[in-house]
Amino acid sequence: MSTPAKIYGPPKNLARRKFTNSLMITLCVVAGVVTILPLLYIFFYTTKSGLSSVNIDFFTQLPKPVGESGGGMANAIVGSIILIGLGSLVGIPVGILAGIYVSEYSKSIVSTIVKFTTDVLSGIPSIIVGIFAYGIIVLPMKRFSALAGGFALGILMIPTITKVTEEMLRLVPQTLREASLALGVSRWKTSLFVVLKTASSGIITGILLAIARAAGETAPLLFTSFGNSFWQTSIDQPMAALPLQIFSYAISPYEEWHRQAWAGAFVLIFLVFVVNLLVRYVTRSKYGAS
Repeated sequence: MSTPAKIYGPPKNLARRKFTNSLMITLCVVAGVVTILPLLYIFFYTTKSGLSSVNIDFFTQLPKPVGESGGGMANAIVGSIILIGLGSLVGIPVGILAGIYVSEYSKSIVSTIVKFTTDVLSGIPSIIVGIFAYGIIVLPMKRFSALAGGFALGILMIPTITKVTEEMLRLVPQTLREASLALGVSRWKTSLFVVLKTASSGIITGILLAIARAAGETAPLLFTSFGNSFWQTSIDQPMAALPLQIFSYAISPYEEWHRQAWAGAFVLIFLVFVVNLLVRYVTRSKYGAS
């Protein structure tokens, strides 16, 4: 005859468990709020200080000389777009290909070296990258140029794109690779057209993070593109950029330039914010990313 199952009541430490659970949830919420608050403060303070100086002239006119009111940063806005485009031409292909190699050939010695180099590069101050670009591009050309600035920004983008690409590719199920190889698809085609496409949503997010970082860099541009008060679209000449213009105006003693600097900071933050939202929406609609 079997012994009836013993009926257990609620554990004696149930109240302690509930308290611990509530405490940890509260701490997580507080940590999340603390993380968000600096971003909100920066956004609202910049909006408050710079929105009043944003007008049509800001987007269509060149900077005015000292003592004249008005003017804008049209040349700096166009210059930033050109510099980011040049940096993307360098950073995106190299970063994605390096990430694919590190993920798909992780057991090779070269992969280990690439991963270590990426980790080191991500910790190097941006001003060092600017000095490096100055030495290998500016000095041989004997002048500052947008080409050198784009090269420096591209180097800064590589570590972020490489790391995100590697992590996103590792999330792709191994069975997907095996299925592609079983159908006779070569390994490189599997990596590029199957695995990479599956992880494309996350990789695009990483590219945006890299672009957002590069868009706000000032130090490397001081040694490369240098800045320009006039219209300039030739990539072998010095070129203005929003971060450079903001820096120059912010350290000046003129109140009018301070207002322009706040306006430039607001436009820069707003553009990065809008681009992230738009691409997030597009990738979510296309790939079902949450």
